[in-house]
Amino acid sequence: MFSTIKWSSELMISRLYGENKSEFVSGPSAVGTRYKLTFIGENFIKSKDFLSGVFTSLRNEDQRYSKFRYFYLIQKFQFVLNLTFLGTGTSQGVPIIGCHCNVCSSQDSLDKRLRSSVLIRNESLSLVIDAGPDFRYQMLRESVDSLDAIILTHEHRDHIAGLDDVRAFNYIQKRAMDIFAEDRVLKEVREQFLYAFEEDKYPGVPNIKLNLIDENIFSIQGLSILPIRAMHYTLPILGFRIGDITYITDASFISESEKKKFSDTKILIINALRKEEHVTHFNLKQALHLIEEISPEKAILTHVSHQMGRHSEVQRELPDNVQLAYDGLQLEMD
Repeated sequence: MFSTIKWSSELMISRLYGENKSEFVSGPSAVGTRYKLTFIGENFIKSKDFLSGVFTSLRNEDQRYSKFRYFYLIQKFQFVLNLTFLGTGTSQGVPIIGCHCNVCSSQDSLDKRLRSSVLIRNESLSLVIDAGPDFRYQMLRESVDSLDAIILTHEHRDHIAGLDDVRAFNYIQKRAMDIFAEDRVLKEVREQFLYAFEEDKYPGVPNIKLNLIDENIFSIQGLSILPIRAMHYTLPILGFRIGDITYITDASFISESEKKKFSDTKILIINALRKEEHVTHFNLKQALHLIEEISPEKAILTHVSHQMGRHSEVQRELPDNVQLAYDGLQLEMD
């Protein structure tokens, strides 16, 4: 039965000695990879989705396992990860109230920037990174009818001010909204939205479930997410790697040890505030230097201020593999 199988880099196998003892051929697998697990017994086959942490490929070695009664054939399950830029602007957005510069006065839709956030979806999951004051409109614009979780990079208001609007999802989904953040950020959420955590809650307040994360890999409904520590001036913040997409915003410094976590990422999304230096954010030169160092297939600049210049003009100045993000931009990664 197994002699005709031709193993490839996409096929994996484990062996089961008995009902309770199993052995898997081990090796690293990419964060965010999903696998399809097929149990092959004597009289039946059944499948389910499986997130792997320790599998590697075998090639043309089916004869090696012929003496074992049961086999698990694990095939990499290709799924599309879709990322939408909900907002690509700074804490004040673009245009800025009262500003009449050539960017804030621009009629080009690419120069209209809401507060920075992204929506990430695959075949079974929908999550948002950061929920600033534009969260409600961003959800309406992208027709988001269900949301599984919100991950927070840090506690500044342009990243958490929209959390009250999870009430709509509470009503639709009949459950609390899962919020994932590190301890300091969760404490700030609890303090800023105190009314949502009182024992005797006022009817209609948001129903929020706080989930503690740190710098270790965590998962949301089977999707692995790797936090990346960065500094926002003196404030420790988190970026996140999901599969081959890395998202970092508001950073002004990333250590060499943290860079190793995304040194082989295919898509790097990084903040670039403006061309002039800034004390709390990477400027364009610093962002491009990081991109050159990491050398991803594609890099996208976000958290852009009106001081960067008009989108069309800045884009012409960038390297071929670097794109200036705009609100509504979508990416797909297998």
